[in-house]
Amino acid sequence: MTDFDEALTVFAAEVGPDGPVCVRGGGTRWSLGGEAAPDTREVRAPAGIVAFEPAEMTVRVRAGTPVVALHEELAAAGQRTALPERAGGTVGGALMAGESSIARLGRGPVRDALLQARYVCADGRIASAGAGTVKNVSGFDLCRLLVGSLGTLGLVGEVLVRTFPVGKSERWVRLAGTDPGAVRSCHTAASVLWDGTDVWTLLSGYEVDVDEDLGRLGACEEVDGPPELPLHRWTCTPAEATAFDVRNGTAGRFVAEIGVGVVHASEPQPSRPVEPGVAELNRRFKERFDPTGRLNPGRDPLRRP
Repeated sequence: MTDFDEALTVFAAEVGPDGPVCVRGGGTRWSLGGEAAPDTREVRAPAGIVAFEPAEMTVRVRAGTPVVALHEELAAAGQRTALPERAGGTVGGALMAGESSIARLGRGPVRDALLQARYVCADGRIASAGAGTVKNVSGFDLCRLLVGSLGTLGLVGEVLVRTFPVGKSERWVRLAGTDPGAVRSCHTAASVLWDGTDVWTLLSGYEVDVDEDLGRLGACEEVDGPPELPLHRWTCTPAEATAFDVRNGTAGRFVAEIGVGVVHASEPQPSRPVEPGVAELNRRFKERFDPTGRLNPGRDPLRRP
């Protein structure tokens, strides 16, 4: 292809065709899936917004761009993405970790945000997956495969991500001594968090709709934001998150994302066996995309709770 810009071409040249190599972003998810093998050469993905199309609700952005900086630019047009904001966290880091924001209930999973990826293959060539439209997939969806791969299948340099409007009114409220069912009737709930005692919810939408939901909730306290989240992320089913209780395991303090299937806990989730079929499929993909094992060696997307 001839439409790759200079930043992406320079990035591919830095990756090169051989030798163990990994991409370091903000380092906020660096230990996820295991540490990179010793003597692995580090490179950095290019940063910066390439093109923002508010009417199309898409933004083309380089992978090394901090998510916070991206959202600051999009805010001028009243838009944002579904990518989570972490201090120093980058666009590429969020996508490769497959981590959704705590407002996934309203904004959707991060894997649905990626429309197109331009990445460097194991042989140093630049490849492109997906297309510049929302409905672009017929057959195999490589973008979904890349999300959560920890850079073991390709090193992403530039992506096209869908955007959406920021709610005209956004309010975090806390309901003390209640259960998640208290917000079931709220139409504007973009996030519902529960620590076994209290519920926090982000109401996001038109002001009249948010006010109506506040009326449905009755007695509640408006707060600056969500509670402090414990360090470790447990994955489970949405039903398990709703019924999560610290007495059922070794989680310690926890905050569950209701309706999603993520629980933030003070203790790590016990390891779970990987189904043989999943392990074999993962091995075959790795062999096909990176036969010499040079991309992020030592890291394994399956090596997580």
